[in-house]
Amino acid sequence: MSRVAELRAGARQHPELCRAVSTIKALQAKRFTSAYQDLLADPQYSTCARFFLTELYSEKDYSERDAQFARIAGALELTFPEPVVGVAVSLAHLHRVTEELDQAMARCWMGSTERCQAARYLEAWRAVGQRPQREWQLATVLAIGQALSDLTRKRGLRLMLKMMRRPAEFAGLGALQTFLETGFDSFGSLAKDPHAVAAFLKTIESRESVWINKLFLSNPSEGQKDLSNAWV
Repeated sequence: MSRVAELRAGARQHPELCRAVSTIKALQAKRFTSAYQDLLADPQYSTCARFFLTELYSEKDYSERDAQFARIAGALELTFPEPVVGVAVSLAHLHRVTEELDQAMARCWMGSTERCQAARYLEAWRAVGQRPQREWQLATVLAIGQALSDLTRKRGLRLMLKMMRRPAEFAGLGALQTFLETGFDSFGSLAKDPHAVAAFLKTIESRESVWINKLFLSNPSEGQKDLSNAWV
């Protein structure tokens, strides 16, 4: 998490870079909202889709939550129940990789002369490259979703999380606690149907894989068209 804090602190010293990073994140959140309108509107999947959007794909500032994680990273197993430690660690790694990629794209964005947002975004994505990292991002997002679903099946864990709420707040870990509770509750209702979680995660995997493939196409026009449609 020190790497994430370092990246963000560096960006804050350069207002133009900050604006570019914010633009990149906002466009990505808008694209997710457009690509998953059906899940966001579906009563069965809307809660989980909204969780993914607000906690993993949004332009939201996660600095507070990341700072909290950094403070307890060395003794995480002493603060939270063992089953949630893996989720928190995966989340920390995801934020590091995401911040590195977003800032790399922002720097390319700043140097672009393209006026069309879709073309400019595509240009930045391809300039950064890092396809293995993009695929790792997707795999980690799916793993976090699956882990949260698995946690809901552990008897007594939700009560344990609830009991930890006040101690977590006193320890200055409220944002991390909220993420865990929200994720647990988001997947709790969906996990009651043994096929629903698999269907939800498979939809995310399929659409994001198609998205990644199109952005790395040799023909820029197709990826640009998809981006333009997503941001209308």
